[in-house]
This record gives sequence, C-alpha cells and structure tokens, in this order.
Amino acid sequence: MDHNSIFSPIKEDLALFDRKLKENLNCDSKLISEVAGHLVNRKGKRLRPAMVFLSYGACVNSKIKFLGRSAVMNVALAIELIHTATLLHDDVIDQSKVRRGQVSVNHKWNNMISVLMGDFLLAKALRLMVETNSTILLFIISGATENLSIGEMNEVQESCNFDLDEETYLEIISEKTASLFTASCESGATVAQADKKVQKKLKEYGQNLGMAFQIIDDLLDWVGEAKKTGKGRGNDLREGKVTLPLIYTLRESDSRTRNKILKLLKNDFNQKDFDKILSLIKDNGGVEYARRKAQIFGKRALGCLSELRDSEYKKALQDLARFVIEREK
Repeated sequence: MDHNSIFSPIKEDLALFDRKLKENLNCDSKLISEVAGHLVNRKGKRLRPAMVFLSYGACVNSKIKFLGRSAVMNVALAIELIHTATLLHDDVIDQSKVRRGQVSVNHKWNNMISVLMGDFLLAKALRLMVETNSTILLFIISGATENLSIGEMNEVQESCNFDLDEETYLEIISEKTASLFTASCESGATVAQADKKVQKKLKEYGQNLGMAFQIIDDLLDWVGEAKKTGKGRGNDLREGKVTLPLIYTLRESDSRTRNKILKLLKNDFNQKDFDKILSLIKDNGGVEYARRKAQIFGKRALGCLSELRDSEYKKALQDLARFVIEREK
C-alpha cells in the first residue's frame, strides 16, 4: 500500500490541485518563478491537501472536482503553501542541504532567498483564505499556523535538552506537526457543512494522525534507510533535536547506560557515536516504544472515523492512518 493508491478517489482532484498550485506560484518576479519551479519539481506526498479533500468527500460523499474553484481547493492550497513555507524556514535553521531528495533552496540559492520565499508563500496562503470569505476557515488555518510557529520555537528552545520529558515532546509535535493535520481535516468537514459531531471527530482524527506521523518521522531518522527517506540517519540528533526513542531510553535505562549515552552525546558527535547510541537505544527498547506509541495514535485516529458513513473516502482515510504508521519514508 502506498499513498498514490490510497488517494485514488481524489486522483483527479490532486491533479487539479497541482495545476492550481503552479498557477498560484506564477509571478512577475523571475527569481520567485525560478524558486517556485524548484519547489514544484520536488513534489511531496501532498498529505495535507489530500486530507482536506478526503475529509470533505467523506462528509458529502460526492466528487470534488466540480468544486475546484471553491473553498475546499483554496483551503488545500493554503495549507500546502503554509507547510512548504515552514520547510523553507526549517532548512535555514537546520542548515540543510537536501530536502525531499534534492538540493534545498537555501543551499541552491542562499538563506535570504529561502526566508523571503517562505514569506511569499505565507502571503499567498493568506490571500487564498481571504478569498473563501469564511471567518471560520480563516480562524482554523490561522490558529494552526500560530500553533505551528509556537511548536517550532519550543523545539528550538529544547534543543540539546537531554532531560526533555515525553509529555513536553508530545506537546511540541502536537503544535509543530499535528496542528496542520488537524486543520486540514477540520477545514474539509467545515466546508462540507458536516454536523458539529462529525467535524469534531475529523478534527480529532487529524490530531492523532499528525502525532503518529511525526513520531514515525522521528523514528525514521534513527532507523530509516537513506535511499527511502532521502536523507541520512542521525540528522535530527546532529541538529540537537531530542526525540522519543532517545527520551524513552534515557528515562528507562540504568544509570550506567544513561551516562554512556550522555557522554557520547556531549562529545564531538560523529557517525560512529550515532551507531553506538542507536545500538543502545535498540537494546533498551527505545525503537519499539516509539513504534508502539505511533500505533496507539494511529488506532485512535481510526476510532475517530466511526461517525462517518461508509464510502471510498472513509476507506481512504482509514488506509491513510495505517500507511502513516507503516511507512518507511
């Protein structure tokens, strides 16, 4: 199972989305057009716009393609632009050279271009949301963007904090990642004018799916294959990000193991040290604990779909939850 097969009910809608995205990135500025072309070429999974479409479809159970110019498309575009803007800013903060298997904007151009392009995308997203003439949708998306920024700031604040507890880690990923997942599903249900109970359940689905997604994403930085993930292992740790496998191991292991890990972390970090730390994390159950935690959130997400009537869209949302916790990239 891959995301392309899961998204088959909205295949045409995502194709239209891609065309609309290119249209919205057209600009008189030659430089913006060049950077936009680079971003479009490195197309990701489109998870967030897909969740907008699937949540909408699950509520109305009808084709979305005829509503391509309506609020549902604007929301999907805005959320993807916000997400892409945050990635551009992240790459500057992390000094990343690669994103989704190709050279990052900050490396291909420079940090200034990456930051300014992110600002341009955020401005475009705001304009798209204003065009919906919906205060509710604007409130949902702006609130998610605010939470995302708070999560990013808190993550920076906790950089290299090897005393970070699980509760704080979960709060950070809830804000920095799950917030946009939540907004995607809630917005789709809102545009569909679903009843409040269904809107609430889809909002909870997005929240739990986002948590599972980020835990697996963090886990793949430890155990993922570079050919599949598009990046080397240990990048998060080199950037000072303390994630669940390490948090669990430092919390649950004996003092000797904990001190050994901390000594490796506080020395000049290299690949050999990473391999030693990973071995200790595996031996002490850190990898399996993180995987189980992601599965718990995935199951919660599935449970949130019980209020929806059966449809190909509901099935796709169910398959998406399973895909997120089983993915290898």
